[in-house]
Amino acid sequence: MKVLTITAALFLGLVVPAAAQAQDGPRSARQLPGWEAVGRLTMADRAMCTGALIAPDMVLTAAHCMYDPMSGRPVKARKIRFEAGLSGGAAMATRAVTEIVQHPGYRHNHKGANDASVDLALVRLDAPIDSTQIRPFTTDARPAKGDELGVISYTHAQKTTPLLQHPCDVLARQGDILVMNCEVDFGASGAPVFAVQGGARPRLVSVISSKAAMGNRPVSVGTILDRTLRILLQRAG
Repeated sequence: MKVLTITAALFLGLVVPAAAQAQDGPRSARQLPGWEAVGRLTMADRAMCTGALIAPDMVLTAAHCMYDPMSGRPVKARKIRFEAGLSGGAAMATRAVTEIVQHPGYRHNHKGANDASVDLALVRLDAPIDSTQIRPFTTDARPAKGDELGVISYTHAQKTTPLLQHPCDVLARQGDILVMNCEVDFGASGAPVFAVQGGARPRLVSVISSKAAMGNRPVSVGTILDRTLRILLQRAG
């Protein structure tokens, strides 16, 4: 995960009121219904990201996670492991990966910022995870103004304990990119962003692409799912 600087040239007219700051710091992800469908992706035992089940055998994450952070070369699918519902070092289900499908518009930039509007990938698992044990998330259209958002992620500081950042808000949208005041850290790339409404099960609306700074304020940048995910699913067949 890279740290970006958001400028007025990127998000023209972006005004962030003081009230838009996240109200709470990270806490246990177990407070969010269905959290166990989120898991840690480990690449070649050297790098990690976060992903979420959207089908019994399919995990959604960020495309840049599929590249070695040191060399910039693609990671082979067989070297990736997904641990669903990982908490306290124990996972509810562990699967190997057999296939990686990244958005056709994504071009990896190892030494610079990647295009967050297409920073999506699907990884296919070697065996489905029983939906009666772990129910995959459903997705929804881009969040509307006023929707409460939440992010569940694993980080380098919390590798075995999923953290929930909730509530946080949308600060700006441009095309298929979302800027939020959800606080994320290294390892959270690919983390699911949820619309959380009342007691309903959360719906996936975005995937974390990077952490960023807007002035001296930490923000996160995500890929909006509606149009981008449709393209990716068509490619995956």
